[in-house]
Amino acid sequence: MDGEFGNDIITISDDDGNVFMLEHIDTIESDGVYYVAFLPADLDEDDENYGLVILKAVEEAGEESFLSIDDESLRRELHKRFIERIENE
Repeated sequence: MDGEFGNDIITISDDDGNVFMLEHIDTIESDGVYYVAFLPADLDEDDENYGLVILKAVEEAGEESFLSIDDESLRRELHKRFIERIENE
């Protein structure tokens, strides 16, 4: 995987069929695994209560997909790393 994830906006759906548009803001590689940070595409600039969405990027049979991260401590560590990178930009 080369770290390039195409357009800045992706559309994903959850297990319940809800569809979300997300804007790709950053990617981190750790031990050969890519983690991708997104913000909701419809985020109001004045909204301070947004949630950073962090997903694991996987490639299977040439198709790219994103998976949720079940490990809570890994999610917290990745969130911290992404926030630090965002604040340093």
